[in-house]
Amino acid sequence: MLMAVIQSAGLTDVGRKRKGNEDRFSINDKLGLYIVADGMGGHAAGEVASKIVVDTINEYMDRFKQDEKAEELEDLDQTLSKDANRLLSSIHLANKSVYQLSEKNPKLHGMGSTVSAVLFAENTSIIANVGDSPVYLIRNGEIDLLSVLHTVQAEHMALHPDNRKIGENFNHVLTRGMGIGETVKPDLSELQIYKDDILIICSDGLSDKVKPSEIRDVALTCPPRKTCDNLIQMANDRGGEDNITLIVIKIKNTRSIIFQLKKMIDRFIKIRKNIMNG
Repeated sequence: MLMAVIQSAGLTDVGRKRKGNEDRFSINDKLGLYIVADGMGGHAAGEVASKIVVDTINEYMDRFKQDEKAEELEDLDQTLSKDANRLLSSIHLANKSVYQLSEKNPKLHGMGSTVSAVLFAENTSIIANVGDSPVYLIRNGEIDLLSVLHTVQAEHMALHPDNRKIGENFNHVLTRGMGIGETVKPDLSELQIYKDDILIICSDGLSDKVKPSEIRDVALTCPPRKTCDNLIQMANDRGGEDNITLIVIKIKNTRSIIFQLKKMIDRFIKIRKNIMNG
């Protein structure tokens, strides 16, 4: 159950150099689910992959909105919450769908996508990702990267933090991607959310051109839709070589106190009815 009051906006732009847009995003306020997928594969393949990823995750998560007793996939992790397991299952299912179509259709062979998703459940946010589309958290005037970048460069720096970078050519060489193999291993984290938190999900068409500190400054001074407009303009002004996509999510309030009060009132009404009927 979504327990936060959220203001959100998303926008995608083809950029200045590409003919087509292989990015795809989804805002689903009813589910509290927000997704950015950056397709790859050339021609229409990347666009197909990113669409499958976004649509599959939404459809899988929506089945539990419609029916809480809907059948779950079996790859459960007992250390994770129910909502986190469902999000992971949806990503595994999306990966399988992209991979199978890629193997079946020669024109789509080798297609893939990144995915970064945020799911709100009660007063936590669940962040899952595959690839290099970053998820940022802005809190108390600071911006932090929540997702794990699955690139050769990022993983080299994680293993050798004191070493120099191995070259810009490795910035976009993915070590994990949706549809690249029959299985995939997403990274996932879950954290408490608070009033005035801002989450940014974007493709590397933005993060390559606009520094995290610049993203923070714009997001702190503009509402979500204006933030999208301004940041995409900045990326385009700096070359716009890639598609540019982002979602901005502002936590306006959390409902934990309201929820607890409602539970107390419901309990009181139930006790009162029992006494009157007794």
